Amino acid sequence: MKKTNQKGFTLIELMIVVAIIGILAAVALPAYQQYTNKARYSEVILATSGVKSAIEVCVQSGETTCAGTNTSKTSIGAAIKGGEGSPDVNTITVTESASTPWAANDKVTIAVIPQGSFKAADTYTIVGTLSSGLSINWAVASNSGCLELGYC
Repeated sequence: MKKTNQKGFTLIELMIVVAIIGILAAVALPAYQQYTNKARYSEVILATSGVKSAIEVCVQSGETTCAGTNTSKTSIGAAIKGGEGSPDVNTITVTESASTPWAANDKVTIAVIPQGSFKAADTYTIVGTLSSGLSINWAVASNSGCLELGYC
């Protein structure tokens, strides 16, 4: 009898390869979706940059109130309007608990409500606390919906 060499793969070897690929895909797909959502959410976070800058300029110039609305003609209002032009941002609101004039530990809150595939509960809220040197330290508020999702 003549011995023949095996050519190709057996069925069990092919099934093992398919199973390994399936397991890798099951692990990688949710991680990829989280990554893409977090990348898209950066647009929501970026929408606050102009508003933060306008508030910092307002505080440093000695203004007594800096909260603007999206219809006001102030630089803050223009920054809010610009941020709301993003496809992933629904509204931006600015509220302040500032004394007149601004003093240390006064707070400014910027709340962003996203839209599109994000839910209204996926809000991004940052609180700026005025330090003694007229600089503002920004921190993500604990009530931000994006914290629990890992977007911000």
